[in-house]
Amino acid sequence: MLNLSQNGCSVWVASSSEGLLTPTAVALGKFDGVHLGHQRVIEPVLHAGGQFSVVSSPQSNENQQLTNQQYIYSTVVTFDPHPQEFFTGQPRTLLTPLDEKVQQLRSLGVEQLVLLPFDKELSALTPEEFVEKILVQQLQCQRISIGEDFCFGKKRSGTAKDLQLFAAKYNIPVTIVPLQTYTGDSPTQTSCTSNTPSQDARISTSFIRQTLEHGDIENANLLLGRPYTLLGLVVQGQQLGRTIGFPTANLQLPKEKFLPRQGVYAVRVFTLSETPDLSPSTNLGVMNIGNRPTVNGVSASVEVHLFDWSGDLYGKKLAVELVKFLRPEQKFPSLEALKTQIQLDCVAARQVLSVEC
Repeated sequence: MLNLSQNGCSVWVASSSEGLLTPTAVALGKFDGVHLGHQRVIEPVLHAGGQFSVVSSPQSNENQQLTNQQYIYSTVVTFDPHPQEFFTGQPRTLLTPLDEKVQQLRSLGVEQLVLLPFDKELSALTPEEFVEKILVQQLQCQRISIGEDFCFGKKRSGTAKDLQLFAAKYNIPVTIVPLQTYTGDSPTQTSCTSNTPSQDARISTSFIRQTLEHGDIENANLLLGRPYTLLGLVVQGQQLGRTIGFPTANLQLPKEKFLPRQGVYAVRVFTLSETPDLSPSTNLGVMNIGNRPTVNGVSASVEVHLFDWSGDLYGKKLAVELVKFLRPEQKFPSLEALKTQIQLDCVAARQVLSVEC
């Protein structure tokens, strides 16, 4: 269990077996990305969190019943590892690894994140057993919020309506949030059974991954409700960039972080301070994701060049916001040709970022 905090705000991170803050108002799901659709599911428990539940004590006499109040914690409940990773045995990359997920939940006002250990025992629970053992007994739920397409229990046999029915036996209200689509102006609601117009995009983690794989950063950012961001530590690389006049910061990312299409991007870069009270410094730049074929690179790297900046970034933590995909990675016949192209990339990035800013 962890207490991850920044700027005086914190999110308590616990498992279902220890360190829980109860009773809870629970938003239930996988929540990878914490995108606009997820935010709609989380919203109802933010309103319920911070309230108080009334707990009755045994009657002291026929005419008097003592009561006390318990604080209700707004809680997001998700699974670790991701269920798909558990069933396939293959590592799954994530839009928001744990640290990023905690940051996004903190910004929304969530007080607690519970990581349910997704194992053989949990996956074997029937829907009714999941409600009784996890939601009622362990989490002491006072309210639940889920998406319309939520499935749970053994072989995903429980539906959102089933959860509403089972929870009603314990007098726990369940909010079922309709699926969200993005029309280009604002999120809208749609039913599972409706035919979403082709120009509308259903907001989902899988669709956002697809847009990022195609380098469609603008739409990915719209669906997320914020820029897609890479958080990592600056480590020493081959230092080839400085030999052609474009020094780069080599970014070490969490191994489970999902990477978008290989190529060059216009980016905003924030140097994060270890002191919570200090605001991060901001720079503009270009970023390359790829294998660096011009210099015979064999492994993927993430390198960032900051405009109009000099100094030592080694050991610093950077947050890189992706603004626009500029071009795919390519192999050049010489370092001089690569240098010329990087100059053009910088001009293009400055133009994009000047409009964005």
